[in-house]
Amino acid sequence: MKPSLRRTLKTAAAATMTAGLLAAGAAAASAHVHVDTDDPAAGGYSHLTFNVPSESESAKTSKLEVTLPTDTPFTSVSVKPVEGWKAVITTSDLPKPITIAGATVTKAPSSVVWTADEAHQIGPDEYQAFSLSVGVLPDAGTTVTLPTAQTYTDGTVVKWDEKTVEGQAEPEHPAPSFVTTAKDADAHGAAVPAAATTTAPSAAPAAGTSRDGGSAAGWIGLAAGLIGLAAGVTALVRTRPSKVQ
Repeated sequence: MKPSLRRTLKTAAAATMTAGLLAAGAAAASAHVHVDTDDPAAGGYSHLTFNVPSESESAKTSKLEVTLPTDTPFTSVSVKPVEGWKAVITTSDLPKPITIAGATVTKAPSSVVWTADEAHQIGPDEYQAFSLSVGVLPDAGTTVTLPTAQTYTDGTVVKWDEKTVEGQAEPEHPAPSFVTTAKDADAHGAAVPAAATTTAPSAAPAAGTSRDGGSAAGWIGLAAGLIGLAAGVTALVRTRPSKVQ
């Protein structure tokens, strides 16, 4: 085999392997309980969506508890119903009074607990989304951490409460979190509403399979692999000598 051809094949193989490793890493990361926010602007309200995969191969997820912040409390929390899951919002006294939008707040929602009936527990290779509407969000640049406990039917409790430190490797069970951004020009939240426990009228979809996230990661890996392969083929063509006319 010509040296140039051998180098080309090695390059293509390395590119394909790298793409596969990236896809595997993306799939592993998506297995964590995490939170997404549709608008993290300070001083406003946001919808938080917790994506919860069931990682056990033998037990189902039957309960989820999200702890809300007390140092930068939300004055309003409402729950989007999930079929087969009962949600309970707990309001507690704050460790110390907090001034929010000019008002002194001494109590605030401190946790939300979802509990499933037997027919709607999250099984292996499945996930469920749990949504909250919260506000008022704290000052821009604040990291809002939401420690979460996931309970399985075999009694196992997985606590997603480890702090993620920038520049360091992600911990095994990172706490869901997000960072607030600058205020919107028309951000609401000038007034401080009372803590809410009402539920929104629409229902979230029933538990589905978590293969959607894995499939996306797989397609990303496949695309990267094809790009690497194309690069290798192009290099091979360039190394072949041209025929003499």
